[in-house]
Amino acid sequence: MSCLTACGQQAEKQAHVETKNITMENKMKIEIWSDIMCPFCYIGKRNLETALSQFPNKKQIEVEWKSFQIDPTIPEVPKYQNDMYMYVADRKGFSYEQSKQRHQELIQYAKSVGLEYNLDKALVTNSKKGHRIIQFAKTKGLGEKAEERLFYAYFTQGKNLSNVATLVELGKEIGLTEAEVNEALTNPLYVQKVEDDSREAQTLGAGGVPFFVINRKYAIVGAQQPNEILKTLEQAFAQWQKENPETTLNITEGKVCTPDGNCK
Repeated sequence: MSCLTACGQQAEKQAHVETKNITMENKMKIEIWSDIMCPFCYIGKRNLETALSQFPNKKQIEVEWKSFQIDPTIPEVPKYQNDMYMYVADRKGFSYEQSKQRHQELIQYAKSVGLEYNLDKALVTNSKKGHRIIQFAKTKGLGEKAEERLFYAYFTQGKNLSNVATLVELGKEIGLTEAEVNEALTNPLYVQKVEDDSREAQTLGAGGVPFFVINRKYAIVGAQQPNEILKTLEQAFAQWQKENPETTLNITEGKVCTPDGNCK
C-alpha cells in the first residue's frame, strides 16, 4: 500500500485537528572583538557575563567573538618571553619596577571580577595561532568556549599559545579533534578570517580591544563596569525590539508525512 493511500485512509478515520501558536525566535547580536593576550578583554568578558546575568531578556541575545590582534608583529618567541614585566618595560620604555607595579594593579583588578592572573609565569607570544583555533571553533558552535579556555590558559596557567602540542591539548578540551586543530593551524582560510575580523573592527572605528558592538548601532570600548554595560544593553534591546517585533504563527496541525518517510 502506498504512503499516499495509507495516509489518506488514516486521515478519513481521524479528522482531529489541533491548533497552536509558535513564536518565531529572534535574537539581538553582540559582536566582541578581542585578543586572547589582552588582559582587559578577559576582564571585559566577565563584566559582560555579569551584565547578561542581570538582563531579563538574555535568551534573546546572541554573542559572537571576533579576532583582533593587538600586535600581529610579535614573534612567536619574543625577547623576554618568560618575563612579561621586562617585556613590557622594554617595549614601553618603563623601568622594570614601574612595569611590575602596573601589572600588580592589573592583577588586583582581575581579582575584583573573579579572575586569577598569574603574570609571573605568562609567556608572551604571537596570538595568531590561538585566533585560528577560535575561528575554527566558531564553525562548530564552540567560539565562546574556545575564547574562555585560551584566556584561562594564557593568564592563569602560563601556557605557551604558540606551541602546537599545547594548542592540540587545549583544542581537545574545547571539543575539537587533533585533526581539526591541525586544520585550523594549516588552512589559510582561518588566517584570512582573523585578518578579516581585524579589518572589520578598524572599519567600525575600533582603536583597541575589547570592542563590543551591539546590534550594529551601539558600541562599548574597553572593559566597562557591568552596570554600564547593562544600561547600554537595555537601551539597545528596547530599540531592537521595536524594529524586530515578535512573529507568531497560528498553526493548524493535521496528518503529515515527514522527510524520513514516516506518515502519521
